[in-house]
Amino acid sequence: MNELDRYYRELGLEPGASLEEVNQAYKDLAFIWHPDRIPKDNARLVSKAQDKLKQINEARDRLRSNPGKAHSSDRPSSGYQTNKSSAGYTYSNPPHSGDRTNAHAQGQRRSHKPHNPDLTGADLRGQNLREKDLSGRNLSHANLSQADLSDGFLHKINLSGANLQGANLFRANLLQANLTYANLQNVNLIGADLSGADLTGADLRGAKMGTKDRLFVKLIGTKLTGAIMPDGRIHE
Repeated sequence: MNELDRYYRELGLEPGASLEEVNQAYKDLAFIWHPDRIPKDNARLVSKAQDKLKQINEARDRLRSNPGKAHSSDRPSSGYQTNKSSAGYTYSNPPHSGDRTNAHAQGQRRSHKPHNPDLTGADLRGQNLREKDLSGRNLSHANLSQADLSDGFLHKINLSGANLQGANLFRANLLQANLTYANLQNVNLIGADLSGADLTGADLRGAKMGTKDRLFVKLIGTKLTGAIMPDGRIHE
């Protein structure tokens, strides 16, 4: 097994998977193995998660730096083909990218694209942002009311003062997110992970967070000082 094949296997993919598949597999595994999801008092698991995250980071970076290797030569030049990886994930492979010249040009265009553009105050009302990777982005004071952010990778996102009224954050990864003074009225937070997030002064009135007897949101280390809780009381 050559080095690139080993990196594909590290992400649970078949050799020759597309860059889109590489990115999606990375997001899936980073969500599962991020050390912040592990209880701090379990040093063994934290160390294991840190090592695993380093491995998948390296695999993603190496495969991203070799875009020409992302397509197998025996794949069809048009249409889609479904393959199942060794990890049990199912992905769809896009059409063949063409010759080396086109691939190089595409790589150059990608290199000039801003990695994390500032989206302060952006109007994203009702947008379909399902499963999007917005980690580290600055969306402070943005309007995301009624937006679909379900299954989103929103690690360390800045949503300070943002309007998320009625948004769908089902199973969203909001680890260490900044949600200070955000409008979270009537949002769906079922299955969301808010571990380490800062919700100081946030308005959570009417937010869906579980049933009367059971909470379905992960709140390990979450800051809730001054936040208005779903039932209207102010958290001290």
